[in-house]
Amino acid sequence: MAQAARRERTGPVSFSGISDVGLVKSFSYIGGRWQAAGSGASFAVTDPSTGGELGHVAQLSAAESATAVDEAAAAFPAWSGLLPQERSRLLRRWFDLMVAAREDLARIMTQEQGKPLSEARGEIDYAAAFIEFYAEEAKRPNIESVTSHLPDAEMEVWREPVGVAALVTPWNFPSAMITRKAAAALAAGCTVVVHPSGETPYSALALAELAERAGIPAGVFNVVTGKAPEIVEPWTMDTRVRALSFTGSTEIGRLLYRQSADTMKRLVMELGGHAPFIVFADADLDQAVEEAVKAKFATSGQDCLGANRFFIERPVYDAFCEKLAAATKALTVGAGLEDRDIGPLMNEKAVQKQESHVADALEKGARLLVGGKRHDAGPLFFQPTVLANVPDDALIMHEETFGPVAAIAPFDTEDEALTRANATDYGLVAYLHTQDPRRIYRASRTLQFGMVAVNRTKVTGAPIPFGGFKQSGIGREGARLGMEAFMEVKYVCRDWA
Repeated sequence: MAQAARRERTGPVSFSGISDVGLVKSFSYIGGRWQAAGSGASFAVTDPSTGGELGHVAQLSAAESATAVDEAAAAFPAWSGLLPQERSRLLRRWFDLMVAAREDLARIMTQEQGKPLSEARGEIDYAAAFIEFYAEEAKRPNIESVTSHLPDAEMEVWREPVGVAALVTPWNFPSAMITRKAAAALAAGCTVVVHPSGETPYSALALAELAERAGIPAGVFNVVTGKAPEIVEPWTMDTRVRALSFTGSTEIGRLLYRQSADTMKRLVMELGGHAPFIVFADADLDQAVEEAVKAKFATSGQDCLGANRFFIERPVYDAFCEKLAAATKALTVGAGLEDRDIGPLMNEKAVQKQESHVADALEKGARLLVGGKRHDAGPLFFQPTVLANVPDDALIMHEETFGPVAAIAPFDTEDEALTRANATDYGLVAYLHTQDPRRIYRASRTLQFGMVAVNRTKVTGAPIPFGGFKQSGIGREGARLGMEAFMEVKYVCRDWA
């Protein structure tokens, strides 16, 4: 009866096309139990395509957030003490269940986040790949022998899990940003507390349901929903939380950095981006345009990897502008479940930012080639937009747009292009198109970005170290490096005399 009463307080959910309704959860998942807020508080989650309410999710308090750390800390000794092969087996089971639930997970994501259904399916594949990868890596952090520099001594280096890890994730990739962090932490032997964005909590809670079905023990994987300041701040101050991994804005990243200083946590932060897309005259122009569309308009432009500034060598500048404008004009716009090319933006603030950047660029002399205003598909839709002749002092050349607006400017020399590309506080990814192998080497060396994509757009995946330079963050996610923030290095020196 009590459980039924609590479920009634969260209200009904209205997702469509979900075959396994058990994946749609409205409560936090703490210590192996589905938990409503003690106060009965909840918050609404809406579909950005329609504005319709999908349901209400439990809004937990700071005190209830602290109980998640209690549960994770209590579960840590047993989880870290498991044989790595056993942690690997459980992660593999989680991966298998996620693959089997692919369509339902994608439909949940599309309805709460808005991205086209085909993109949501792609994200589920991407997210599951991290669990599969770290299921294997769980078996590999071996003890290393060190050649002794002391007589009668034997030396070893051990890697041990740090303890409880706090994971704070954004709304634009609501599944992949959780699995990229959580799978690495769990493989290392850590237990985790996860705070998903309040705009996309259902994807996180579905992952918790699958983790429970996979047999991951109570307290090992916890998801706490509510307002970010109330949920996350207690974690930053708790000495039992030994690592914090955050994906989001640089502004919030700085705040979490400061809040975590007193407890000296391990930090991994994947923050903002401001990616340049550079095309030299010797590039395959049609390929460059095709990749430009992918780099700019995936996730409706709401991607930290999204190309923001397009620098095109002058001999091919007019042709590139014409081709990109034509390709952009051909993009379809509509609700996520309609699976068009472009879906809605996440909220009204995001739409207003597109309007502001376009108006500012035009006022400063840019030329509008395509789009430039809201789309009639709904209040949160914005037309795919291309601006040419955008001056360097325009806002869009200095701020991350995070939407479907491309800003193009010409350049004359290689040094000029690379200097302008580097003229930003951010350094996540850069896109480079040229056929000259020597230029590829020079530019890749010169570009101050953590990742460089040459003649292609997609570069991410579980085996690669994802992360940026400068204000784009610290640390790396993915690859074997992704486990380092969640592991301590212990040196043991034994006297055999």
